[in-house]
Amino acid sequence: MSVDRWVVCEQCDAVYTRRKLQPGEVADCARCGHHLYRRHRFDVEILLALTLATAVVFVLANVYPIVTIDAQGSRNAATVWGAVIATWESGVGFVAFLSAMLVFFFPLAQIVLFSYVLLALHRGARPREFRQAMKALALMQPWSMAEVFMLGILVAVVKLAGMMEVIPGIGLWSFAMLTLLLAALTSYDLQDIWDIAERLDDREAPAAGSTGERA
Repeated sequence: MSVDRWVVCEQCDAVYTRRKLQPGEVADCARCGHHLYRRHRFDVEILLALTLATAVVFVLANVYPIVTIDAQGSRNAATVWGAVIATWESGVGFVAFLSAMLVFFFPLAQIVLFSYVLLALHRGARPREFRQAMKALALMQPWSMAEVFMLGILVAVVKLAGMMEVIPGIGLWSFAMLTLLLAALTSYDLQDIWDIAERLDDREAPAAGSTGERA
């Protein structure tokens, strides 16, 4: 039996064999009741649309200003990368590097990998680097922390609003939407995508066998 078919409870370390669920069903640990995994109602088309929408919002969140600060007639627009660069120039290079990785590069890599996998599955084929892409997605899921950055933005806006005029920009609303979309993507059970790829392989196997018999 493949190790990919085993599920270990995070709370009590009980081991179970993964079973196929109906859309919307949830598997709970029989020992402690902890949620093990669930089958989302999303199909490939819906998840692909969600991924493409996340890509569009990601571009908007990083291109447009998050806020515009008006201090005695002097206006300054702040973007995500502007904040990262300002942090770097203030002498806190490690924080700037970490922010860039968690807020920009990891989410971008997730969007690209999801698009790569789902576009191929939508066409009815397993992508060539499917296994490597899925492993990378599994490793990056815990490191997508756009919601932490969003919380920091809100705290900064509230503090600055008491001293000067702060005008929310398109980037702020886009980043808020990006946080929700990324949360939806990262909460998706990747095993469901593995199952879809395996079903495609099962369809191709008989066809390949029948071709061989005719030969």
